[in-house]
Amino acid sequence: MGDTYENQPPEKLQGKYPAMVVCCILGIGSLVAWNSMLTIADYYYQVFPDYHPSRVLTLVYQPFALGTIVILTYHESKMNTRKRNLIGYTLFTISTFLLIVLDLATKGRGGVGPYIGLCTVVASFGLADATVQGGMIGDLSLMCPELVQSFMAGLAVAGALTSALRLTTKAAFEKSNGGQRKGAMIFLAISTFIEFLCVLLYAYVFPKLPIVKYYRRKAASEGSKTVSADLAAAGIQNTSDLLLDSMQTDDDSKNQRLTNKELLLQNIDYAVNLFLIYVCTLSIFPGFLYENTGKHGLGDWYALVLVAMYNCWDLVGRYTPLLKWLKIENRKLITIAVLSRYLLIPAFYFTAKYGDQGYMIMLISVLGLTNGHLTVCIMTIAPKGYKGPEQNALGNLLVIFLLGGIFAGVALDWLWLIGKKDAF
Repeated sequence: MGDTYENQPPEKLQGKYPAMVVCCILGIGSLVAWNSMLTIADYYYQVFPDYHPSRVLTLVYQPFALGTIVILTYHESKMNTRKRNLIGYTLFTISTFLLIVLDLATKGRGGVGPYIGLCTVVASFGLADATVQGGMIGDLSLMCPELVQSFMAGLAVAGALTSALRLTTKAAFEKSNGGQRKGAMIFLAISTFIEFLCVLLYAYVFPKLPIVKYYRRKAASEGSKTVSADLAAAGIQNTSDLLLDSMQTDDDSKNQRLTNKELLLQNIDYAVNLFLIYVCTLSIFPGFLYENTGKHGLGDWYALVLVAMYNCWDLVGRYTPLLKWLKIENRKLITIAVLSRYLLIPAFYFTAKYGDQGYMIMLISVLGLTNGHLTVCIMTIAPKGYKGPEQNALGNLLVIFLLGGIFAGVALDWLWLIGKKDAF
């Protein structure tokens, strides 16, 4: 994959660590809104006790996310990535704010009408998620692996942050009148601010970082059209000249890219493994934790603690691949590790039935750690060896299987209710 940028001096990559920080914040923004919904599920169980909020809202969210990412991936090579990501973060901001408006308008009352309104907002989260995750991961896949890792870590930071905020607000307002509602509103207000911050960062800061400009110029020289608007925002106008600079002969075969089908066939094991990772995870998290773990000494704090432990260890797992001796790069070993996780499903069942809360906390920690570690391993290894346009396309394709796994896991999560009294 040699090109004219291969031997660029090291200063061309300056700004790597600021870029990693910005990518982490953008990762937080791409999931903090949805994690807000999951983390304040205890509040929604109080408002809508008969509607299985953690399961239903997740089931509403995923079809919109999956359907949108399939459409966007099909048109990926012709899309304006800058506009796509800005639309996604803006939609997240508006939708999160609408949750506050909806609650204030209904005064925190339940019922079918408010629940339909809640589901509508959640559907918009699905649209925004597919728009941002596919756009960002595709864009970062054509850059260095550390930026992809930082973005993926940001997804887990969103979970850990929302759990920490939820535990704090619950403790602060637990004994006050309407405490859960007050805590949830403060929580959503913070999430709205984070989403708005992401809009500003992506629009005005990220495209101007030297390392980002370098990789986008490199991608443009390899035939990528998706980076043009971002390069223009960084003050680089003549992107068409980059393509001419990279051509060594009159033959333009160098700038031809593999089709999506060819990319998928070459990486089918990575795609299927991502799918299987999230089928396993979402068949347990979060519905099983809220409805199938029984009553324990922690009372109504129990599910929140389990969610927090999952999020914290998921975050740890997304940083462990930075240690080379822990990173799994062998494709067969990744597959073995992914399939081995399915032993956790009977382990959760028997622990919920016979074990105590200590064993359950240990299991949820393992679930989170392996989820984060294997996800980052696949996302950082798969794009290696491809040209910029192919890396962007492959990033979008992998997100399809990731979201598909989440959707399948959410659907299978309902199987835990079989045989349970008053399940529906």
